[in-house]
Parts: sequence; structure tokens; C-alpha cells
Amino acid sequence: MTAPATLARNASLEDLVEILRGQQPRRFDVVVPATAIRAERGNLVLAGSGVELSADGVTTTDGTYVPTAVCDGGIADKLGIPPSYLTRMRTERLDMYDSNVNGWLRGVDLLVDDPDAEGKLRYESAQPDPRRFLVRCFRDADGGLGVARALLSDSYKPIENLDVLMTCLEGIGQAGVGVSVTAASLTDRNMYVKIRSTEVTALAPTLLRNYRNPWHGTSGRDNPVVFAGFLLRNSEVGHGAFSIAPYIEIQVCANGMVRGDQAIRAQHLGGKLPEGQITWADDTQAKNLELIGLKTRDAIKAFLSQEWLETQIAQIEEKSDRELDKPEETIKQVTAKLRYTQAQQDDILRMFIKGGDTTTGGVMQAVTASAQNQTDADLAAEMEADAFRVLDLAVQYAS
Repeated sequence: MTAPATLARNASLEDLVEILRGQQPRRFDVVVPATAIRAERGNLVLAGSGVELSADGVTTTDGTYVPTAVCDGGIADKLGIPPSYLTRMRTERLDMYDSNVNGWLRGVDLLVDDPDAEGKLRYESAQPDPRRFLVRCFRDADGGLGVARALLSDSYKPIENLDVLMTCLEGIGQAGVGVSVTAASLTDRNMYVKIRSTEVTALAPTLLRNYRNPWHGTSGRDNPVVFAGFLLRNSEVGHGAFSIAPYIEIQVCANGMVRGDQAIRAQHLGGKLPEGQITWADDTQAKNLELIGLKTRDAIKAFLSQEWLETQIAQIEEKSDRELDKPEETIKQVTAKLRYTQAQQDDILRMFIKGGDTTTGGVMQAVTASAQNQTDADLAAEMEADAFRVLDLAVQYAS
């Protein structure tokens, strides 16, 4: 058997559902005291974490799990280890990774400054971390190393991606609006689902009159249509609340702009979890999903509106037609302000040149076009969420 797929980029809805369903038999969650966790050669070992009752009988949740970068981030956060230092130890010194993590989790003997009466060095035993943690994992199908997805507070209560997705799709179906899922992505941190309305459209002739598709060269002047929609986002591992943000997509190039400042969010409800293997079929999960259904209906009412879309386009076009005297300098300033990597900056400049639009709007288009080139869906989502800030910065630096 092969390990469950955990990542997807621009997948279909059907493929995303298949991945999420494939993960379900392999996943498990357990709340354990710090003393039941240890680091060994950079892996997390759970010992004394308990047993699980399933259709296959009684199985232990003990085992060895390879931490993801998300899990390492949780370890750094919970234990107060600088993330960059933990990353360096994982890369260069696994022995130091183990000793640092184990020291903070389980307690180590500490050298005391003042020697005893005979002048000998003294050690005192440190107390282990008294906390308990929720560890989210995937088992390996063949009994080998599993995957430690996240180390979280024992008060964290996730809303599962598959439940979120199905609840939202049910709410959309009940609303009776014409929409389609245009792309779905799954990372170790988040699920993203782009949903575009087939009924709410507008024209953006000022924004698109000088723009061309940077991949195929088709003209925005000839096809200035934009669509309304929204971006569904959820994290099972503590990287943000469930949210639905309005999303504007340009037909000629599929560039997308996310209005994160207008997003509708639902915090994960929950309380202290009991120690041991966790199952989530309880009243709180039902309340979470009921809340998500309500938020979905709120989003449809707020964002799939002709008035909303036309208002957004008017606000964009008011800022997008300023010609740039020094476009490369403007792009350099904007991308530096947003702390994009050199590789991102180079790709944004390339998209700007191919797009052929030397206005402030062209800078925004270059960033959202570059987002489509990113293999990392989290990075792509951040760039699309930057669209309106990019436009404002381009105006500021062009003045």
C-alpha cells in the first residue's frame, strides 16, 4: 500500500475529495503529556500514549513519526525554541535537535553555578514540562514511520477539511446559485478551494485595456470580463480559522484577487481535551459545521452580488490606470516592501513584461499572474491576497 496523498495544487474538486477521503483511515489524534514525547534522530517518538479501539481491534498509538515543517513550527512555538534555530538543527545537527527538544519536554539535569563544599560541580534535576499536547498524525500504511502533522495545545479543536468542504458545498447547493469550483489546493497547512460564479460578472475595460495574457498573448481589451466568487480556506493544524473571502477572477488570464479584509471567518470552537486517543464525533463538531453552513450562506449573500462586484471594479480602476515612468524601480520597491524572495521578484518582473501593461494595474496583474506560477499553494494564496495592497503600493511609489 502507498502512503496517503497529502498535497495537491490546482486539483479538481473530485481529486481533492478523493485525497481527503484517502487520508481518513490513516489519520489519528492523541493528547499526551510532554513526558510521553521524545525526539530521536529528528523524529517524534510517542511512548505511553495509549491504545485505540477500531474495527481492526486494539492498536497502540505509540510509534515513531516524521515531523512536517508545520509540526516543527508547533514544537518551536510550544517549547520557546527560535524557529530558525530549530530548522538549522534539523538540517545540520540532529543530535542537538534531539537534546534541545527532549530537554524542554522531559527535563534535563542542570549545572548549578555554585559548587558544593568540596568544590565539586553540582547538578539539579529540572522539572519536565507539565503540559499536555494534541499531536495530529498520519499512520504509515505498512507499519513504518508515520507523519507528525502538528503539535498543538490540548484545547485546540480542528474542523476537518472534508467536513468543511461538504458543508460548504451543501450550503451553496441550497442557495441555488450557479457556481463552479475552478481550483482546489491542499498543503500541510491549509486547504484552498476557489469557487467562481457563472452568473455574477462585470466589465473592467480600464483595468484590462492595456493588458494581455502573459502565457498566450490574448488581449484584455477584447475580453474585459471579470467574475465574482470566493476563496474557501481551512486549516486542520492551527494555521488560521475557517474563512470565506471574496475573490475576483479575470477571465482572459485567470488572475485572481482576494479581498482578505472582507473575509467571513469562523473560529474553531472547543475546550480542554481529555488525555488519550481523540475522536471528534461530538456536539461541538456539529456546532462548528452548523456555523460554517451559516457563514457560507452569509458569504453567498455578501459576495455573489452584482453591486458588490461593480463597486470593487470601480475602486480598482480608480487606481489602476496611472502610467509608470520607471516601472522596474516601482516593482523593485513594491516587492521589497512585501518581502518577496529574489526568485519571486524575478518572476513578477517577467510577468510584468509579458503582460505589457506599464501602469499601476499592470504591477498588480504581474503579482497575481506570478501567483499562478508558484508550486507552493500557500505562497500563491499569500500573493493573491496581496493584490490590493500591491495596487496601493504601486500608486504610492509611482507618485
